[in-house]
Amino acid sequence: MQHIAIMKKSWGLLPKILTKEKKIESRWYNNRYSPWNKIKKGDVIYFKDSGEPVTIKAEIDKVIQCENLTSAKVRQILKEYGQKDGLGINDIPKFYKRFKNKKYCILVFLKNPKPIKPFNISKTGFGMMSAWLCVDNVNRIKL
Repeated sequence: MQHIAIMKKSWGLLPKILTKEKKIESRWYNNRYSPWNKIKKGDVIYFKDSGEPVTIKAEIDKVIQCENLTSAKVRQILKEYGQKDGLGINDIPKFYKRFKNKKYCILVFLKNPKPIKPFNISKTGFGMMSAWLCVDNVNRIKL
């Protein structure tokens, strides 16, 4: 399986993936959205900022799925994994406020991130608000 992770450009996380300051991609949800139960070690993940082309590729080294979260569990996840997720120690309280009521979290551990020749994708069939796409072959959605 191949994945496209669409990032908030304003958070500036793509450069942190390449410098390996960000070793984990996390997704926080109130419901089980992609890539819940659709992602595993050995899959490939592509990254793009919203409104921009895909520019980074990485392998998935490990996946942790957490459910039935409480605010205390959210705090513990951020304490344990926040810095590896590219969050500065001073940013963690801000993200706790954002995520404290979420019920699900997926932690995707990255390895071998590298820049790639940029390409655009079509999100047709995924929904314009989709921030994560799961495909059998990324070439199927390349423009």
